[in-house]
Amino acid sequence: MRAGDGSRDGARLRTIAVLVAGQVLGGVSAGATISLGALLASDVTGDEALSGLASTFLTLGAAIAAVPLSRLAVRSGRRIALASGVLVSAIGAAATIGAVAVSSAVLLFVSFLLVGVGSAVGLQARFAATDLSGPSSRARDLAVVVWATTIGAVLGPNLVGPGAIVGGAFGLPDRTGPFLFSIASGLLAAIVYLVGLRPDPLLESRRRGTSRVVVGGAEEKPSASRRRFAVFAVTASHAVMVAVMAMTPVQLHHHGNADAVVGFTLSLHIAGMYALSPVFGWLADRSGRIVVVLGGQATLAAALVVAALGAHDTAAVSVGLVLLGLGWSASTIAGSALVTESTARVDRPRTQGRSDLFMNLGGAAAGALAGVVLSQFGYAGLALTALAVVVAVVVAAALTARSGRPEATIASAQGSVDRP
Repeated sequence: MRAGDGSRDGARLRTIAVLVAGQVLGGVSAGATISLGALLASDVTGDEALSGLASTFLTLGAAIAAVPLSRLAVRSGRRIALASGVLVSAIGAAATIGAVAVSSAVLLFVSFLLVGVGSAVGLQARFAATDLSGPSSRARDLAVVVWATTIGAVLGPNLVGPGAIVGGAFGLPDRTGPFLFSIASGLLAAIVYLVGLRPDPLLESRRRGTSRVVVGGAEEKPSASRRRFAVFAVTASHAVMVAVMAMTPVQLHHHGNADAVVGFTLSLHIAGMYALSPVFGWLADRSGRIVVVLGGQATLAAALVVAALGAHDTAAVSVGLVLLGLGWSASTIAGSALVTESTARVDRPRTQGRSDLFMNLGGAAAGALAGVVLSQFGYAGLALTALAVVVAVVVAAALTARSGRPEATIASAQGSVDRP
């Protein structure tokens, strides 16, 4: 082991542990919002066709925050950026309760914008995990932080019942009780980031100097074509996931399922999104990023077919949602690792912020259109429409593979030099 390797690995592992704790707390807030957002939008507006705007404004909030948070990270480090974001999200959760209390649709959607900043924090945290990583562990480190969201995100939707009890005790409007948990978890996450991220991973990476990654005896250079494909794959996969996931609560309610069933079904979907993240990270490090992205697209296609064929069956919809989460996970983890390593280190935070911007704009557009498609063509029609986006990613992968150099795998990168 070279001098300094031990301290470098120690800082990297401490950073990942803190990010994991923050993601658990952030997942509680996200899970509750995802479960109830569409239903609250429908209740307050009185128009089911507008229910998809809940997901739209949540993802739009994440999109708006992506670049400012990345700029804040460049200026002040990940610690300040992540803590600031979760505090804004907690304020949004409090505002959501107030919006429902006064039946204001405008205030409700503004509140969802603020809550959506928490999603931007979760996305930036996955990139923060790579600040001190080398090429042989980059996808796995990223995936561990993504996986940590499983705990909070699965717990969040299942807090609908307890949240109703707590909300009733405080005299809160129906379906707003779980947002009390969102407020508390946001405040705790801010404390975790502020206290725990020392040294700040981005500032520490900058202090250690620019990385030179040697793969197979030659320096690995940034690739514009691979970077463009990675951003497109992440954006498209997120749009597909948001479109179908956002309309599932409405579909389940159409068939007489109670809020608790909706919450449980969403928790299965979120488990699919995060639970196997380390496996996909390991595969991406071992087999290559584009290969795993394609595997994710195949899983998304299977999810959409199952959802279309079983649109009127709760069990089939649940299976489709689990597959949807798995496909999103594989594509997002491998694609995010590809975004990072196809960009020069000095430009990474800004490029990562732009990637998250496009990702969330895609999700916002998908959420807005999903309600319209659902009302016109039904849940099966929505799933089949999303299938066209999956096909586009596969075509883009084939074009990228033909135009670019072969993807370096970790098998050829053993012995790489990476000085973060």
